[in-house]
Amino acid sequence: MEPYSDQHISDATRRFLARPRRMLIGGEWCEAVDGGTLEVIDPATGAAFTRVPAGGAEDIDRAVAAARRAFESGDWPKMRPVDRERLLLRFADLIEANAQELAEIEALDNGKPVVMARLVDVALVVDFLRYMAGWATKIEGATMDVSVPLMRDRELFGFTRREPVGVVGAIIPWNFPLLMAAWKVAPALASGCTMVLKPAEETPLTALRFAELAKEAGYPAGVFNVVTGHGHTAGAALAGHKGIEKVAFTGSTEIGKLVGKAALDNMTRVSLELGGKSPVIVLDDADPAAAAAGAAQAIFFNQGQVCTAGSRLFVHKSRFDEVVEGLAGIAAGMKLGPGIDPATQVGPLVSAVQQQRVLGYIRSGYEEGARAAAGGEPARVGAGGGYFVQPTVLVDTRDDMKVVREEIFGPVVVAMPYEDLDEVARRANDTPYGLAASIWSNDLSRVHRLIPRIKAGTVWVNCHNILDNAMPFGGYKQSGIGREMGRAVLDLYTESKSVIMAL
Repeated sequence: MEPYSDQHISDATRRFLARPRRMLIGGEWCEAVDGGTLEVIDPATGAAFTRVPAGGAEDIDRAVAAARRAFESGDWPKMRPVDRERLLLRFADLIEANAQELAEIEALDNGKPVVMARLVDVALVVDFLRYMAGWATKIEGATMDVSVPLMRDRELFGFTRREPVGVVGAIIPWNFPLLMAAWKVAPALASGCTMVLKPAEETPLTALRFAELAKEAGYPAGVFNVVTGHGHTAGAALAGHKGIEKVAFTGSTEIGKLVGKAALDNMTRVSLELGGKSPVIVLDDADPAAAAAGAAQAIFFNQGQVCTAGSRLFVHKSRFDEVVEGLAGIAAGMKLGPGIDPATQVGPLVSAVQQQRVLGYIRSGYEEGARAAAGGEPARVGAGGGYFVQPTVLVDTRDDMKVVREEIFGPVVVAMPYEDLDEVARRANDTPYGLAASIWSNDLSRVHRLIPRIKAGTVWVNCHNILDNAMPFGGYKQSGIGREMGRAVLDLYTESKSVIMAL
């Protein structure tokens, strides 16, 4: 099993691929209990190039037990906040030192362009680990004067504590495997939790390299565990496990609902970062070329496999033809290729299943009357076999079409004209999702009036898919529960305890 385009792979990546892949449980590298394995597919060729263990329910049991032991005994519960901070900083330094290798592994595993993986995914991971390291020493409670009417003759003292929630089960998706792992791991470890990470079956490799670096950083055995395997076995076992206090999930709304129901049966704390159908709203004063370039970045970034992808483009009717023409030209000129090739702008989709899902949506659009201003077909790259779809711009679409209403999760945007702000606000909100939106205009008066009317967790202005570690991230409606990043994320990994003392 040889990975695609060996000439683009560093010696460090070759060494990683040559090593046996094992899960990390209780500080030890191990196979699945039943000996099962999963093939890892290069989406640029459709060929398997390595294997990982196919962990199941028994492996999840072992990992949760290891995390429980680490949480309740040993060095971890005695560790002071400043030591947790230093461990996360050391971890970040190791990620940074191995950034190119991690980017190459991500490109091979997921298909995303290696340059993007290096400059976006890995860079964001390093910064987020360092940001969360700073919070380890700043988790605090409060003191207060207590008023209890039945005890007026006693002096009372009240305070609150923030305590780690316990053992965390984290289930992450395949579109940003390394970054989504960091979004779960960093706040959990900063808060003093222990955890079990279950990466997506399509993209397990960076999670295993992540685990190697966590062990090298010095985390005690059992604090951080990784179990690879199928979602319907290992993932389901983790979501419904009675031995965890918190499950953190990022993925589709459909699967997120199942995870939430499984967690509810045990009253397990849960946070869900789910799907989206994000609107890109171009006002009539926007520069058409800038709006077209922004819309292209909003939808074609990471092959459209982004929960915040700007998949619905609303352009004022006076600018519609110009913006769509510019967007179609950008789409037609993008270079498709294997993610590991530094010249690639658009890589393959993650799997054959995902490719067929996206092509099915495009066909349904045609059947309902849409036409392609650009793309609309599978693409053959190199010797073929890869899961490529052309960057696609669909026009003549209506709000009731399947391609407009459902999350496609691919490089497909539907473009539609509108007449006024009331109309576009109503249509932008006509979706079960509410993760993100962007507005393109220099008329800040109208922008400020529009922002409160958009039901989304994030609204960007003259940009899209921009994240900052200090800004909470999450969605309205069926786009999820809870917020990642920022101060808000600590609420997901800590419990608040109230204490009243009679003196």
